[in-house]
Amino acid sequence: MTAASAPALDLQGHRGARGLAPENTLPAFARALAIGVTTLELDCAITRDGVVVVSHDPSLNPDITRGPDGKWLDGAGPAIWQLTYEELGRYDVGRINPASAYARRFSAQQPVDGTRVPRLADVFALVKRSGNDAVRFNIETKVSPLAPHETTTPEDFARKLISAVRSAGMAERTAIQSFDWRTLAVVQKEAPEIPTVYLTSVSGFMDNIQASRPSSPWTAGLHVSHFDNSVPRMVKAAGGAIWSPYHGDVTRAAVREARALGLKVVVWTVNDPAAMRRMIEWGVDGVISDRPDLLRGVAARAGRPLPAPTPVAP
Repeated sequence: MTAASAPALDLQGHRGARGLAPENTLPAFARALAIGVTTLELDCAITRDGVVVVSHDPSLNPDITRGPDGKWLDGAGPAIWQLTYEELGRYDVGRINPASAYARRFSAQQPVDGTRVPRLADVFALVKRSGNDAVRFNIETKVSPLAPHETTTPEDFARKLISAVRSAGMAERTAIQSFDWRTLAVVQKEAPEIPTVYLTSVSGFMDNIQASRPSSPWTAGLHVSHFDNSVPRMVKAAGGAIWSPYHGDVTRAAVREARALGLKVVVWTVNDPAAMRRMIEWGVDGVISDRPDLLRGVAARAGRPLPAPTPVAP
């Protein structure tokens, strides 16, 4: 099979290219574009004055954040929902705290001191400057039913994100993903042109399916027990276009089942080349990775067509 005839693989740069540049920042997205990805994966939060910004954590993360005084935060910082965009701009997220476990996980990440939390609009503008008119956006709503005080409501969050995407003219190139399926229900109802991506995990650190319990606060009133314990069937019933499971949860049979249901399968977050190869062999549609450079190499060796690099200054 040649690259021209092989099915395309959705190469997604996780938080831009977290393994190489500060996560969810313009330098990280610029690095991913320079490598050549199909999709920029990112997370969003909403400031007190309603600005959609790019951040994985609802509250400022001390592993990657220095305050206006230049010192590392002693613990979790204020919730982004409690800060205006101007106040948020006083924090530096361009380097990992070298004393953190995070630093040991991502020793290849190159710091860019002085980097601020960007607006979603800034990411869209970066891509437009690059001239890349094909790269897509996979945007996660960072909202939790377990911590409602940390964010605006799921409904308001989804509506503000939809508005930001539409204002930039990027609805046709965007998918919205979440572990909290309440936000996805709003997207499906109010922005049917935007595909919804159902994030799932059955692992202890982030189990939003909660099969061993009678209900889950994450899944908008659905429970896997009502679907013969099939997560793909549950996602299909919820109205999802894409199932995005943790790669360690996935089996070849589950991928086959999801594809038979008409779902695309995009696995997260795969950084080991052997695991990347396995996911591709099992027939997933896409792979999210902190190291899109490694993923691109694996995809090339598997004979998959590759997206063109589009270097741009952050």
